[in-house]
Amino acid sequence: MAKSQGRGRKNVKKGKKISDKLPANLFKIFASVFLLLVFVAAVGFLAGHLLSSIPDKHSAELMRPRLTPEQPGSGSYLPRFEIFPEEETSDVRPIPRHTIPQPNGLPKVAIIIDDLGYDSRIVQKFLDMNVTITLSILPHSPLQKKIAKAAHDKGLEAMLHLPMEPVEYPSIDPGPGALLVSMSPDELIRQLEKNLIAIPYISGVNNHMGSKLTTVSPKMRQVFTILKKRGLFFIDSRTTKDTLCKSSARLLQIPFAERDVFLDHVLKPAAIRKQINYLIQVAEKHGEAVGIAHPHTITFNILKDELPNLENKVRLVPASEIVHLIGS
Repeated sequence: MAKSQGRGRKNVKKGKKISDKLPANLFKIFASVFLLLVFVAAVGFLAGHLLSSIPDKHSAELMRPRLTPEQPGSGSYLPRFEIFPEEETSDVRPIPRHTIPQPNGLPKVAIIIDDLGYDSRIVQKFLDMNVTITLSILPHSPLQKKIAKAAHDKGLEAMLHLPMEPVEYPSIDPGPGALLVSMSPDELIRQLEKNLIAIPYISGVNNHMGSKLTTVSPKMRQVFTILKKRGLFFIDSRTTKDTLCKSSARLLQIPFAERDVFLDHVLKPAAIRKQINYLIQVAEKHGEAVGIAHPHTITFNILKDELPNLENKVRLVPASEIVHLIGS
């Protein structure tokens, strides 16, 4: 009897040892699973970050590099350059237009530098060229007044580069002060007025993005009504082939022109030179032309290099000398 009781006590002790091991084993298992899940999550996050940081073929050259803030808050928003319409990615086709005879010989060309307001260094480079260009400045940008005054002091024309809703909105934001299709007439006019008074010395306006809003006639008529009251002209950047700006400008009889050529939608020296030559051809054919460029260093370098060729074949003028009232 005593022997059997002893065996029972041994079994109890052995049972305790097995049960004591279970929590430790379970803890190890849970810890291993937890570490594995953390590792998988970290790998997934890293892979997603790396993939999202790879730009698509169009946006790679359209995003602004990070700039050193030049005043408090100036680095909080970095603008994206224009979203070019699909037809700009292949051979550029001429826009149907009337020929404007030039009695004094050389055809006229206006070159507009868009998307200014965030980098004074590249602006100074363009100013130091001592050539007639037009500076188009984004509203509510940190350097808007400084750039507008510099242009005014240099005797150059300044414009408001008016942000408008693109078809890609809201995944692509046109930036502070944007006019949106969803705005009521009062909201749109109020925002437009804020944008217009934000930049001094402006003589006209052209659209930043706007591939959606420029196709909505009621919105463009609202915009043009305000511009007419202020005596400002409008140049359509033509970010979509479906733009209705011209018909609205005809209806409201405001001075108007359209962009003929984007000079730097492809940021390669040969491509920019090709576009400059194409701009000259359009001007020679029609008597005048509008070219739009952006504040890239490569654009500045090629434009400076091509100046002798440009000035030999065309007369560079402010944007205001290209706009006209459109006949009914």
